[in-house]
Amino acid sequence: MAVDLNYEKDSKERIPYEHYLEVYQNADPKEISSRCDVPYDAEKQEFTVSLMGVSYRISWPEYNVFHIGDDGSASPIIGWYPLEKKPNAKILVLRYLTEGGAAPSTGKFLTYREIPWGEVYFKQFQGRCLFRLAFGFGGKLDAFREIMERVGAQAISSGDVGYELEFMKGLFVRLILWAGDDEFPPSAQILFSDNFPAAFTQGEDMAVVGDVTIDMLKALAAK
Repeated sequence: MAVDLNYEKDSKERIPYEHYLEVYQNADPKEISSRCDVPYDAEKQEFTVSLMGVSYRISWPEYNVFHIGDDGSASPIIGWYPLEKKPNAKILVLRYLTEGGAAPSTGKFLTYREIPWGEVYFKQFQGRCLFRLAFGFGGKLDAFREIMERVGAQAISSGDVGYELEFMKGLFVRLILWAGDDEFPPSAQILFSDNFPAAFTQGEDMAVVGDVTIDMLKALAAK
């Protein structure tokens, strides 16, 4: 998938994308592979990166992206491949490859307020992620279950419905929904495995993780 994001001249995403792309292109792919624990094929000059149940081949230094099918081909699996086209997903993964790194989790999960800078950006995260999840799926719990099962998430005993999803290798998010009733509106919580702050250095990144995940839910619900 060629890098063609159709940015407008004033796009707020164009400048950070170009910045991180330049850093990526000047990086040592073997160092990236070691730091981020992602396989790198030196002969093909490709990384293999997983995102929400889909594996992708990412070329270096071009950053061309193709999803991988069950048989190793570029055949569809899930039907939603944000890393091929969505600017926010492409920038997020670029930031991980250039600035982040793999780290073990203790098994603990953090609220957004508990991550570095999370308290500062919580209102934005609440609107962008928690409210979108609650009002998008609080009345569609069966659709939420079907999508989460489709992408390989594991059910957890939290809320009215809860699932744990491997967002990237070793990085897990928990999406929890309460349906609400005549007295209370639906509500949601998103928790992050405690190795996220090592993988992504800014609180904004975790908000983008929420954005990308909810974008997937909405896209698959429409299919």
